[in-house]
Amino acid sequence: MTKWLACALVAMTAVSSPTVESRLRDGDIIFHQSQSAQSRAIQLATHSRYSHMGILYNDHGKWFVYEAVQPVRLTPLRTWIARGHNGHFVVKRLRDPQRLTPAVLARMKTEGDHYRGKSYDLYFEWSDARIYCSELVWKIYKRAAGVEIGSLQKLRDFDLTHPIVRAKMRERYGDRIPLDEPVISPAAMFESEELAEVLRR
Repeated sequence: MTKWLACALVAMTAVSSPTVESRLRDGDIIFHQSQSAQSRAIQLATHSRYSHMGILYNDHGKWFVYEAVQPVRLTPLRTWIARGHNGHFVVKRLRDPQRLTPAVLARMKTEGDHYRGKSYDLYFEWSDARIYCSELVWKIYKRAAGVEIGSLQKLRDFDLTHPIVRAKMRERYGDRIPLDEPVISPAAMFESEELAEVLRR
């Protein structure tokens, strides 16, 4: 059995449980450990297990993750989980979920539509021209719900000392590393006091 097939079976088992689906709500935030080429560098730089995230939405009874990959899109939840390491994921929610009224959720989806189809931002720039995963979620919550989840940092604030991180930085930026670029990381959002954990698999 291939590794991908094994993860896919784990994902099908995890999501098919009625208990799991009944615990999800529109607007929940889901985290996992990506298996992308840059995931290890992100983990080392942020000292966190979690390197990718998105927003959960229910569409006609089916769950999707709105995420910034290439390009920004809605991904079926089972597919999203299968892409993560060993099918593991964590779902978090605003500590005051009443803030996500139907009107606010509608604004979040409208705000998110502004980014649909945009390219993934490999350079982690704080602009809307291209966008990365935590930036997408942060901006949707900030602009549509008025909530800042996690604090912005500068690139220089992360741990850039590990050889894997240094190699990835050289690959992306050469000798011109934008150390003062504002960045929001999955780790900062995962640790935010605004969120409470509601599900872990």
